[in-house]
Amino acid sequence: MANPSILILAGDGIGPEVMAEVKKIIGWFGTRRGITFDVTEDLVGGCAYDKHGTPLHDDTMAKAQEVDAVLLGAVGGPQYDNLDFSVKPERGLLRLRKEMDLYSNLRPAQCFDALADFSSLKKEVVAGLDIVIVRELTSGVYFGEPRGIFTEGNERVGINTQRYTESEIARVARSAFELARRRNNKVCSMEKANVMESGILWRQVVQEIHDKEYPDVQLSHMYADAGAMQLCRWPKQFDVIVTDNLFGDLLSDAAAMLTGSLGMLPSASLGAPMANGRPKALYEPVHGSAPDIAGQGKANPIACILSFAMALRYSFDLGDEAARVEAAVETVLANGLRTADLMGPDGGTPVSTSQMGDAVVAALDASI
Repeated sequence: MANPSILILAGDGIGPEVMAEVKKIIGWFGTRRGITFDVTEDLVGGCAYDKHGTPLHDDTMAKAQEVDAVLLGAVGGPQYDNLDFSVKPERGLLRLRKEMDLYSNLRPAQCFDALADFSSLKKEVVAGLDIVIVRELTSGVYFGEPRGIFTEGNERVGINTQRYTESEIARVARSAFELARRRNNKVCSMEKANVMESGILWRQVVQEIHDKEYPDVQLSHMYADAGAMQLCRWPKQFDVIVTDNLFGDLLSDAAAMLTGSLGMLPSASLGAPMANGRPKALYEPVHGSAPDIAGQGKANPIACILSFAMALRYSFDLGDEAARVEAAVETVLANGLRTADLMGPDGGTPVSTSQMGDAVVAALDASI
């Protein structure tokens, strides 16, 4: 039987640094657990533009369609700011999401006990937090047409179109309800039905899918701006939040700071099942390329490591091994090891990117 296949696209900025620590853990599974992956690597983002004149080469796109999972680091950097919009590094990531049809983006926000004091919110508000934001990823205002900057009369006009079909809403709603059934059986759907027709349709379709297919799941609706307020007020009221592309982008970044650092948040982007029954999938940390600290050993690799744990769970049916990686991360944090972004009032032992990765590997060794 063939080994599971992974395409690594480390990307730009701190992407290669954090991905190097994931590769250590992939290697650990081969040597210590007898779980071997066929790994290939390629370019995406600015580095792909530098070599090929495009942020994602067609050959790379073809590879992504064939593998069991794609692991991505980060894309972008200030040196690419003046490129034409069509070839900016972020267009490579958007192409992956669109052509792989990765419509369901899972973004967990979990507050490890060791970091509860590090959040800007009170400890009792965030301690024990464990929620997931399910963001629709391939439609909405980031993809709707018409779009662009046009001239009307004597001034320019920027246009983006928020567009959702009934089927696009229905499939991401099902993804959220299925996830909730494996958790605490609660879904809160967030939109702006008070001022947007797309929000009205979103609320109607989510409610219809619930009533017909998931009546056992507790469903509530909330305006997205009120949802942002409630995430700061009492985030533990939520279990699974399902929302559209734009609001999901904003709400998940807000939820990131509940955990203490953007460097702690992984994500999984899932699509329709392949021939083997598993979904097409791309896994990436929520953080960006952080060019200001690239190459300095300051980056936190935990979000990227936890993204690989999500791949173990959702793409390779290795839930116990995913839990092993997550427990190793928790152990390292409990032992006080801190990358630069995690150095706060509790002090801690400062470590570099590679030292944090080595510590997670050591904790994995101790787990067997």
